[in-house]
Amino acid sequence: MAVATYSRTERAIELFHALSDETRLEIVELLRKGERCVCELTDTLDAAQSRLSFHLRVLKDAGIVRDRKDGRWVHYELAPEAFEEIETLVEAMKPRAVRNQQSCCA
Repeated sequence: MAVATYSRTERAIELFHALSDETRLEIVELLRKGERCVCELTDTLDAAQSRLSFHLRVLKDAGIVRDRKDGRWVHYELAPEAFEEIETLVEAMKPRAVRNQQSCCA
């Protein structure tokens, strides 16, 4: 399996895109309470399985959730390392105080 090489910007786009949808944010909120079976997610969100599968795939591809198969059921949980990565990306985006910098328009 090939390892994808991402720039910081590309990775931020992937993560923030995955979190930019209301349904995906609802899934994340449900998974904050712990691992859930896909059937629980389908029932709680009152979503068609195909629609839910699409959203779970986006979250999984971004590394935000991971799955575990148990017979015919699939269980999902949050990947804590993804949220640590998001925190690092956001921290790097914060403005820095700049002193004694001349304006280009002065």
